[in-house]
Amino acid sequence: MKTYTFKVVVEPDEDRWHAYCPALEDRGASTWGYTRGEALRHIDEVVQLVVDSMIEHGEMLPDETTEGAEVTVEPRVTVSV
Repeated sequence: MKTYTFKVVVEPDEDRWHAYCPALEDRGASTWGYTRGEALRHIDEVVQLVVDSMIEHGEMLPDETTEGAEVTVEPRVTVSV
């Protein structure tokens, strides 16, 4: 099993929060929530679905992916496959 960590961006957007994963946004890794925490939970689920689909179809994960854990103050999503 491998663990990958993806950078995510969470921004306020009018009356809700927008969350996306820059490395996977072109594959649909974007979502929202009424709170920052809700948006983070949703993007976690979306990134997992996108990565699972890419692996299922034999696609390479993007270069922006970092294997393993790292220390950061930015939000991150971790996916184990």
